[in-house]
Amino acid sequence: MKEIIFTGSAVAIVTPFNGGEVDLETFGRLLDFQMENGTDAIVVCGTTGEASTMSYQERTRTIAFCVDHVGGRVPVIAGAGSNSTENAITLSQDAERCGVDGLLVVTPYYNKATQNGLIRHYRTIADAVSLPVILYNVPSRTGVSITPETYAVLAQHPNIMGVKEASGNLGNIQKTRNLCPEDFYIWSGNDDETVSICALGGKGVISVAANVLPSEMHRLVQLCLNNDFTAAGEMQLYLKDFCDAMFCEVNPIPVKTALNLLGWNAGELRLPLCPPSGEHLEHIRKILAQYGLTH
Repeated sequence: MKEIIFTGSAVAIVTPFNGGEVDLETFGRLLDFQMENGTDAIVVCGTTGEASTMSYQERTRTIAFCVDHVGGRVPVIAGAGSNSTENAITLSQDAERCGVDGLLVVTPYYNKATQNGLIRHYRTIADAVSLPVILYNVPSRTGVSITPETYAVLAQHPNIMGVKEASGNLGNIQKTRNLCPEDFYIWSGNDDETVSICALGGKGVISVAANVLPSEMHRLVQLCLNNDFTAAGEMQLYLKDFCDAMFCEVNPIPVKTALNLLGWNAGELRLPLCPPSGEHLEHIRKILAQYGLTH
């Protein structure tokens, strides 16, 4: 039986930039805010962290800082995916040397691998490290989706722990749960599907919204884990407008904008990401006021 790396809400944390450099001082404050407000794990250098526009050196330095600053208070999981298996191995091994507790490895984008290619890709990465590997299925970004049957094959690998599911296909998630062993764990990759996926046996969420609402996302999952799905459903509905606002433009544009509006100085977005339109900026302002975060 594989021991689960975390249950609850893991924040897919932003990477603050200042003048083209990673702002580690601000990053440290953001990490403290998360841990003071109940976040159950930190996912560093993922999609929300703009890892795709960071150099290898920046990623390694940011991951190492995160591990050191968190100091074992919660698990740290590093984004280590690439569309090149060789590059993904390098990123994974670098993260392992930094002392992370686990890896989040997205499906290879652009190549559009076959299911057999996905199996070989993930097995090769998992063979190259000793850490638990969480698969990341987000076909809207990568152009390829992992099938339940492929999950069932990958679940047999001792280092492959489960999946962050952001496909939006609840039917496939049900099939995955039926095909895979109990110790192949599923986490929601979409904030607004957290309760639905937990009701199907999911163990939590890897959350964008938690950058701003860490205690709320933690509580949402705890209600699910306590089998209080009536209260969880009510809370999911309450959070729906906020979750939608965080995706009014491509992630992480809205959430980083929200943090800046709240005074966190999360800094600029790296091209090709850019600030939101005036209409969306005003919408984000209104949502922050609606949830009592600004006046």
